Amino acid sequence: MKKMCVIGAGSWGSALALSLHKNNHKVFMWTRDNEQVKEINDTRKNSKFLPEIIFPEDLIVSNDLEEVIKDSRIIVIAVPSQAVRSVCKQIKPFVSSNQILVDVAKGLEKGTGLRLSDVVKEELPNNPYVALSGPSHAEEVSKFMPTTLVAACEKIEYAQEVQDAFMSPSLRVYTNPDIIGVELGGALKNIIAFGAGMCDGLGYGDNTKAALMTRGIAEIGRLGVAMGANVNTFTGLAGIGDLIVTCTSIHSRNRRAGILMGQGKTLQETLDEVQMVVEGITATEVAYKVSRDLNIDMPITEAIYSVLYQGANPNEAVLELMTRTKKHEMEEVVNNGLFK
Repeated sequence: MKKMCVIGAGSWGSALALSLHKNNHKVFMWTRDNEQVKEINDTRKNSKFLPEIIFPEDLIVSNDLEEVIKDSRIIVIAVPSQAVRSVCKQIKPFVSSNQILVDVAKGLEKGTGLRLSDVVKEELPNNPYVALSGPSHAEEVSKFMPTTLVAACEKIEYAQEVQDAFMSPSLRVYTNPDIIGVELGGALKNIIAFGAGMCDGLGYGDNTKAALMTRGIAEIGRLGVAMGANVNTFTGLAGIGDLIVTCTSIHSRNRRAGILMGQGKTLQETLDEVQMVVEGITATEVAYKVSRDLNIDMPITEAIYSVLYQGANPNEAVLELMTRTKKHEMEEVVNNGLFK
């Protein structure tokens, strides 16, 4: 039995803590919210995030970072992408260099455009880092429904250790050395999922969503390769797999937010109704700026950006996408290299 800790007690952090506990690890979970600590310890329920789940008695929840982190072999960072840097600063005094950091957020840092591995390395440069991603909703993982993930690290032995820690009959974990592709697939699919929701909110059908998802993965691949990713990663769990689940599921908060805006709500009204972090909104802003800097064509991202940040009408944004200059579908291949 090894000690593991999860920093963050939202839905995904809680689901992963339950998964580690099921594998007979000694699991600690941290949250700064004193009321949440008290609720879980007193009632064994996390009513805001996973109201149907009963937490095991020996899964320890605390607001004491030193208690949670000390002697943990793996530290799972399960906070929203824009909080990763501040959390790394908080935990730094208690982290030793032999502990593996596992980031499960999916996003790009606002302002810097950095991938989360770069953010973590700036704050905790001496620790092994693994990105854990893939098509996974917390609501299903917490009920131990069959799910697959991918653990990415340039040093495969650390990815394999994370694989071993999480693997179970209900959670299958693959490894991948392409940390750039895995991180970008997880971050950028949220943009396309927001767009898929917007199409649903506008009343469009399956044809529209299929087109959006297919051309969306092409966009993700183009930017990914420009940033150093292996294009094959986007055909796997962190790419098309995560895209499918986030664009189609009732659990997807990115899709839900898109639906609300497609129905005519403002961005603020949408955020007020969802009441959870919608990673695709920030990811759209960051990816738009990065694609401009790298001169990468991302028309779907640009259309969603225009709705979110420039006041464009969703119907007009779709019309602009449909009436762009005609193209060859396999243009990326014809012009010497897939997705280039």
